[in-house]
Amino acid sequence: MSDVGVAIIVAVITGAFALAGQIVLSRSSNQRMLAELEKRSEISDVKIEAQIEKMKEVWGVQLTQLTESVNKHNGFAERIPVLEEKIKVINNRLTDLERGTHNHE
Repeated sequence: MSDVGVAIIVAVITGAFALAGQIVLSRSSNQRMLAELEKRSEISDVKIEAQIEKMKEVWGVQLTQLTESVNKHNGFAERIPVLEEKIKVINNRLTDLERGTHNHE
């Protein structure tokens, strides 16, 4: 075999080993990167879930306060027409008293 043939064979073998080494390094690098991304994703998920729980607590308290406020308002809304009617009757009685007449109802 000639020196050129030996040089070509050595170059092909060297190239094959270099390619194999690059493939192995690339795969391990990709696996480490994927593992790091999964870890960060899990951390992000935990943070997001914690924020959601915190928001539920705050909104829950606010909704409870709003519900209480609405219930109070509804109580007033139900009593106002009754009060208005009583005031109307009182005003009529005062008017009658001022005129000197008094009707028994």
